[in-house]
Formats: sequence, structure tokens, C-alpha cells
Amino acid sequence: MSELKQQITLEMKAAMRAKDKPRLSTIRMMMAELKRIEIDERIELDDARVLAVLDKMSKQRRDSISQFEEAARMDLADAERQELEVIKTFLPQPLTDEEIAALVASAATESGASSMQDMGKIMAILKPQVQGRADMGQVSKLVKAALSS
Repeated sequence: MSELKQQITLEMKAAMRAKDKPRLSTIRMMMAELKRIEIDERIELDDARVLAVLDKMSKQRRDSISQFEEAARMDLADAERQELEVIKTFLPQPLTDEEIAALVASAATESGASSMQDMGKIMAILKPQVQGRADMGQVSKLVKAALSS
């Protein structure tokens, strides 16, 4: 079992003991998604894959929050925010804009990219480095800006 998955299990037990129902509910949802993937794909998830799943879940929550706010459903947006905060506790520290820009620059030189056709090469190098630590949409914009200049 991956370390991150073990940490999530321990946090679930702690939430049970503390009778923290909102946190427990979110952690159970996370565990259910991880278990679903393990059963569907017949694999044992490693930390990188668990991190990718949690990153996807946090992106889904951010999208839901913006949609609920547009529809003036603040009660649902607040519920999503609470879930997002719990998920964030298991994600690594987010990268700053300067750190992302530095990673983009080093990936561009490492891949020898010179045009927009090379964007995939840069993104392939960057994805494992920024997974769960930065919004891939933002990273993509920075890569496009670096390649167009």
C-alpha cells in the first residue's frame, strides 16, 4: 500500500474517533474512488497515481464551485469548498508562479523545444514534477508563452 493511501486511511480513522462527519465523509469518498480504480484496473495504486487521483478530484471541486457560484447556489459551493479543503490536506505544497516558470524554462532547455510542435515534449517532462502542486492549465499557458517568445 502506498504511503499516501496509508496516510489517508489513518486520517479516516482519526476523523471517526473525532466524530468529524464532514471530514470523514470526504475521506471516505476519496478512499472509494481509489478502491474503484484499483478494482477496475486490477492494480495496486502507487503514490504518484494516488496523487493524480486526488489532483483530479480537487480540479472537479474547483469546477463545481465556479458553476455553483454562477448559479447562485452558495450552499452547494460551500459544501464543495469544504471537500476541497480536506482533499488539499493530502496534496503537496503548491508551487509558486516563480517556481513554475523556472520549471518550464528548464524543461524547455532539457527538451530542446523551439516551436509550438514541441509543447508535448515539455508537458511530458513537467507533468510528473507539478502533478498535484500546480494547475495544469496554468502550466500549459506558461509553456505556450515560453514557446511563442
